[in-house]
Amino acid sequence: MLIALLPGDGIGPEVITQAKRVLDAVGLDGLIYEEAPVGGAAYKASGHPLPSETLDLAKRADAILFGAVGDPDCDALERHLRPEQAILGLRKELELFANLRPATLFPELAGASALRPEIATQIDLMIVRELNGDVYFGEKGMRKTADGKREGYDIMSYNEDEVRRIAHVGFKTAMARDQRLCSVDKANVLETSQLWRDVVIEVASEYPDIQLSHMYVDNCAMQLVRNPGQFDVIVTGNLFGDILSDQASMCAGSIGMLPSASLDSGGKGLYEPIHGSAPDIAGQGKANPLATILSAAMMLRYSLSMAEAADQIEAAVASALAAGARSADLGGTMSTSDMGDAVIAALASAG
Repeated sequence: MLIALLPGDGIGPEVITQAKRVLDAVGLDGLIYEEAPVGGAAYKASGHPLPSETLDLAKRADAILFGAVGDPDCDALERHLRPEQAILGLRKELELFANLRPATLFPELAGASALRPEIATQIDLMIVRELNGDVYFGEKGMRKTADGKREGYDIMSYNEDEVRRIAHVGFKTAMARDQRLCSVDKANVLETSQLWRDVVIEVASEYPDIQLSHMYVDNCAMQLVRNPGQFDVIVTGNLFGDILSDQASMCAGSIGMLPSASLDSGGKGLYEPIHGSAPDIAGQGKANPLATILSAAMMLRYSLSMAEAADQIEAAVASALAAGARSADLGGTMSTSDMGDAVIAALASAG
């Protein structure tokens, strides 16, 4: 099985290196790795954030392990050449429409959460975010108003087929968990959200065992910090999911702890930590690699049918944390490679 390694920018190469070390330590047979540039690194090398060779590798691969993109040196480029366009391009070209972002608090990190421990320990949820629609892919641009003022616009839209397919992912995810699904929208003011809600209700008839609820996105943001234990699975659109999943990460202790999977209809996926490229600490060995290591575990589970190996990695992360492994974002002093060493040591001790 071919795994495409796309380290990208900033801390991306550092965290990908540690995830690869952990995958090697598990001792899996039949995995082949190929690496390619993406993001700002690719633009500097070839003039485009998603070179054709990189896209070809991503299409050939059975799964993609992605670091991060974002480079301040590229901020002044035209939008279609900026590093972030690489990840949007991959999602579009590979039809990666379903983003799974688990948010679970490791008990040892209750003190690192922005919430009180008794609230933080309730967090165990999955956010299912639609990836190929919404304002990120709608028509956008700059124009002048009738009185000559500059005006920016971004069109938010979903068609019913797009909503229906992500709704099915949400319901199926809930079936495998606690059978509770909360659909998050803004149907009181957005027609896009009214369609979203209507279609989710239609799909619900196919899943009679699932308890479906609806919540406006602003209330959901409040409830995530007030009573996160009420949520099991959240299904929502691209923009709302982007914001809520980052909020959930801080409730769970650190953005450096949350992995993600972006899947197509056949289970092929791109796996990445939800944090950015963090250029301010790039190359300093300060980055927390655990989100990337946990992303690699999700890759084994969802795309490569290696659930046992995924369990081993997740258990090793938990053991390392229980033994006191802490990077700077978790209040410790361990380097990126030290954290990788701690997970590998936990794998070895588990036999």
